Formats: sequence, C-alpha cells, structure tokens
Amino acid sequence: MSRILLKTEDHSRDSAGMRYVYPVISRRAGGVSVGINLNPNNACNWRCIYCQVPGLTRGGPPPVDLALLERELDDFLRWAGSGDFMATRVPADVRRLVDVAFSGNGEPTSSAEFAAAVAIAGRVLAAHGLTGKVVMRLITNGSLLERKAVQEGIGLIGKAAGEVWFKLDTATAAGLARINGTRARPEAVARRLACCAALAPTWVQTCLFRFDGEAPAEPEMHAYLTLLAPLAPVLAGVHLYSLARPSLQKEAPRLGRMEAGWLEEMAQRVRRTGLTVRVSP
Repeated sequence: MSRILLKTEDHSRDSAGMRYVYPVISRRAGGVSVGINLNPNNACNWRCIYCQVPGLTRGGPPPVDLALLERELDDFLRWAGSGDFMATRVPADVRRLVDVAFSGNGEPTSSAEFAAAVAIAGRVLAAHGLTGKVVMRLITNGSLLERKAVQEGIGLIGKAAGEVWFKLDTATAAGLARINGTRARPEAVARRLACCAALAPTWVQTCLFRFDGEAPAEPEMHAYLTLLAPLAPVLAGVHLYSLARPSLQKEAPRLGRMEAGWLEEMAQRVRRTGLTVRVSP
C-alpha cells in the first residue's frame, strides 16, 4: 500500500495504489472518505472549469472489473480497520472513516456497471460490520437520472440509508454552459433533482468562486434560489463551498476563492427557502 500522508488539499486517486479505490480526507464529510473511481480514464460527460482531474477528457468510462473493485474495497476496509492506516496516514483530528463515496475522475453514473458497483459496496460494508456506521454516498452531476439503471443504483443507495450529493453550481443555461460545459436546461436539472430526491436523501452541492475577480452575478444567484425554493421540502439540504484545490483546467488562472463572509451571506439567503445549509469556505 502507498505511504502517502492524506491531506484535504490533495485528493489523489492513486493514494492507495489501487485502480478503483482511493482514500481522501473530505472537509465536507468530516473525515476519511473511501472513494470509488469508476472513471479511471479521466473521462466525464461534463467539463467543469474548476475540476481538479488531470488530463480530463469528454466521454465515458471503460468497463469496470467488478471482481477487482470488490477485492480492492474489501482489502482497503480491512487495512483501514487494522489501525495502521489511520495511525500512519491520517492526521489525528480526522481519524474516522465517514463514507464510501462514488466520485472519482468522471461522472460515476455514466458507468454501465454503476448499479452493480453500488450493490458490491453495500455487500462489502455489511461484511465488515459497517452498515449503518459508514455512509454510502454518490457525488453526481445528475445528468443521467433519466436512465433506469441509474435510478436503480440510486435507489439501492437510498435503501442502504445512504445519500446523494447532487451538483448544482448555477441555474441558468448560460451559467451551466460556462461553468459545467453542458447544454443542460435549468428545468431539466430541476426535474432530475426532484427524481433523485425521491430515490435517496439528496443534498445539493454548490461550488461558488470568483471568475476574473468577480463574484457570481446577482441574476445567477436569483435563478439558483428560484430553482431550489420549490424543491426545499424534498431535499436534505445544501452544501455551499469554494475552491480548496487548484483547478487543472485552462480557466484556472481566472478562478478565485470566495470569502467565507460572502458564502455565509449566501447561505442565509438559501436558508430562507427552508433548506438546511452547510458552509465549507
């Protein structure tokens, strides 16, 4: 196993020397997150300008070796439970295993094996006595929610008392094109978000940042609040955060971190819709 010391500023996918499984320290989850990377070819159907994936390309993942994924997850959880991993790789204040998260170097739900991978994660967690103790999470852009297989996988996460973190950085067509590199329409995003929330507890995750020194424009923030407000009764809450690690996309020099005070002011506006909000500056 790798001897890399984990830190919040580095979410390297090869920190455990495995193909699909990698540990990171998640500031939003509050401890060690065991990532499952179904996109080891660094391909995604979106291209977010703040993405930290090196060599990001547009496309989908190769077939997943499910037997290898299961073996890697089993091996890693055994290592994490032995005490050696936490004592030698993790800073003392975050030595707790908090989740198994489908995230990685592209959109997890674009994998044809997504639902099968979720079932494997549930089975391995149960084998280690971690069901109900370690949360299963999906971090997604939500773009493929119309697919029955994606709904099946998210439904399994819901049945396992897991949750989904659904990306929503902006709520205008122009903003979605500029920030996420997608032609998605806001009304389609809202529909997919409602579908997701019906299948599993769903948090909206929103990355806010300065672009060319400018904060997000007020019309963008108004559209964002307008999209969220009618969905407030069915959502678990909202994660507001800014940039923690440098973008590896061409727009990187144009991006800047939002101030904690600005984020908290925005959080107060979101809370007025009735939503719970967590802020990670």
